[in-house]
Amino acid sequence: MSRIRIFDTTLRDGEQSPGVNLNQLEKLEIAKQLERFGVDRMEAGFPASSKGDFQAVKAIADTIKNTSVTALARTVKSDIDTAWEALKGAEHPSIHLFLATSPIHMTYKLKKTPEQVMNTAVEMVSYAKEKFHEVQWSAEDASRSDLDFLAQIIERVIDAGATVINLPDTVGYTTPSEYGQMFKYMKENVPNIDQARLSCHCHNDLGMAVANSLAAVENGATQIEGTINGIGERAGNASLEEVAVALKVRADFYPYTTGLKLTETKRTSDLVAKLTGMYVQANKAVVGRNAFAHESGIHQDGVLKHASTYEIITPEMVGVKTNNLVLGKHSGRHAFKDKVKELGIEVSEEKLKVAFEAFKQLTDHKKEVTDDDLFTILMEVQTDTTSVNKYQLEMFQVQYGTANIPTATVLLKTPDGRSVQTACTGQGSVEAVYRTLDELITENLNLVDYQISSVGGGKDALAESHVQLEVNGQTVNGRGTAQDVIEASANAFLNAVNRYMIRQHTQENNVVASET
Repeated sequence: MSRIRIFDTTLRDGEQSPGVNLNQLEKLEIAKQLERFGVDRMEAGFPASSKGDFQAVKAIADTIKNTSVTALARTVKSDIDTAWEALKGAEHPSIHLFLATSPIHMTYKLKKTPEQVMNTAVEMVSYAKEKFHEVQWSAEDASRSDLDFLAQIIERVIDAGATVINLPDTVGYTTPSEYGQMFKYMKENVPNIDQARLSCHCHNDLGMAVANSLAAVENGATQIEGTINGIGERAGNASLEEVAVALKVRADFYPYTTGLKLTETKRTSDLVAKLTGMYVQANKAVVGRNAFAHESGIHQDGVLKHASTYEIITPEMVGVKTNNLVLGKHSGRHAFKDKVKELGIEVSEEKLKVAFEAFKQLTDHKKEVTDDDLFTILMEVQTDTTSVNKYQLEMFQVQYGTANIPTATVLLKTPDGRSVQTACTGQGSVEAVYRTLDELITENLNLVDYQISSVGGGKDALAESHVQLEVNGQTVNGRGTAQDVIEASANAFLNAVNRYMIRQHTQENNVVASET
């Protein structure tokens, strides 16, 4: 069976989703999980776009050992140089260059002739090849490009040193038949096509990203690009978990394998959803919570008699556990440490101690702690960058009821060590808390989005809240957990503010460093 390479762009294209704002530690945790998942290549970011992205790409490149780390770059020498500086510490560095080839992009965006585009592509691929052994070149908006011109430019960039040719459906416009035909045309009309791998990159604007990706594979593509949970700008990208499971379940039709460890699918999906704040819909294929739920009586009867009657994907295949109760109030530090190791999460001794204390606090109120609970605690500790100089919730109290006006009293510790307190009312308890916090915090705040969900089920489940705030005009995401939904909401609000404070502190340090 032929091997299909999996190129994950969750940390680059996925982070371009509206409202997604990952810090360096969060990106690093996702990168480590992608390595456990077994992706062949991960696109860690666009180093030339900002100092923060450069540092995040470099941290990932210096950490990941078993997966090739790549970075996006325009066909500009400075972008290529910056990508090399970020990636030179990687075990398997590679670069991803892109340049538009469709008439509409060349005319209105690039303002270049086809010949100028071709010369630029060849020159920059040749320049990148001096630094990188693996050079991927993308024909942006390939699906709306002239096929003859596309074949010509592909032949020349392969001669210049490109090892992977990516033909993206940049705006999600094409159909499976059209997209597959484009790959077939290149296989038949590019003389040196056997010297490079063909890659597909599909957007989901018309809901056909996965179908288009599979059509490309049927017609010669040996690499599929996409994101976990299909996140990405606009309607997102091809969902890698859907592609991988489709290839596995329909191996009778698709004679291909991947290097993915499918039992890590659900954990990878959960981590990306948790850290990005983009929840997975209940009926999402492969990873949605209803994917293995059978409501119909006829379906339930069939599954009980023989699972294959209605269940083509077993929960175990993608790492869904039917019973994952793991620890309780009598579990000690050793058992806790063993469970963390079993989950595959690397935690420093200092953070392990913090996580264990949070676990023990949870067991005071929750009889049995599940994998999902533990995973949430670990991610909160692992991605916390606000250890000092932050707003801290010292006490809050909310009075509300059907006959009362909801009123919140909050005692808050400020970054300079002062304790401040006030009370405000609201239409509901969360609004009352948020108005009170807004009153106590000196920054100019505007709540853009607020979400609340439970971790697992049961009346004692952890609550998890995600918020998006505009802090002094800058958009910041926040995440918080607690057994009480109001406390979780308050934690998320403060987390967003504190992330802004850290961002400002980092930018100020960078300015001072550059001036000296």
